[in-house]
Amino acid sequence: MPRPTKGPRLGGSAQHERHLLANLARQLFIHESITTTEARARRLRPYAEKLITKGKRGDLHARRTVMKKITDKYAVYRLFEEIAPKMEGRDGGYTRIIKTAPRKGDNAPMAVISLVLEPVAKKAVVEDAVKTAKSAAKKAAQEAVAEAKGGKGEAALAAQETGAKAEKVAFAGAVHLDEGSADAPDDEHRIKGNEDSMKYHVPGSRWYDATVAEVWFATVEEAEAAGFAPAGGAAAQKVDA
Repeated sequence: MPRPTKGPRLGGSAQHERHLLANLARQLFIHESITTTEARARRLRPYAEKLITKGKRGDLHARRTVMKKITDKYAVYRLFEEIAPKMEGRDGGYTRIIKTAPRKGDNAPMAVISLVLEPVAKKAVVEDAVKTAKSAAKKAAQEAVAEAKGGKGEAALAAQETGAKAEKVAFAGAVHLDEGSADAPDDEHRIKGNEDSMKYHVPGSRWYDATVAEVWFATVEEAEAAGFAPAGGAAAQKVDA
């Protein structure tokens, strides 16, 4: 005996509900985002994500299984050839639901359900960002303690020693700032170098805007010659390996 779905049925019969969900999934795969009632969006979400999982498998049996539910060949082609490859590296959570204003007339709750096609951040990039953030927070805490003690104590001495070492270090072809900045010092030196992590960030990379840099390079070659490595790897910094 079929297990009844939790909650009220969307259509007048079980068959009507299956056709309704299949049609909604077809529209979602074709347009990547559709507006429907909140109840239908919540029921469509697990239905569509199971089909995307089969699309990621990509074999003939999975394609035939999907074709039993969605008979539109273009929608199935979009699922297997265009949508599924973009979901590689993402383990579930293929869709998102955003509530919108109620529908005029019957005041039904409405929502937008869309596919999550943004690339998944690599673990190395995330770990590098977390490490940089922790280092910056630790440095700020030391400066705050030193300022509170009037420039005296171990924290102040450590900060002075760090500053003295930073002043002694000189990188060929680079611009060194006493205080880190998120804005480039000139139009030529736009590559950011973080002395704490010894990583560099090129314009347009994932963490470029949020990085506060003390050293600025004109070229990637100068940054690597100074001992800096690409943050998150060469691919994350759009550098040919």
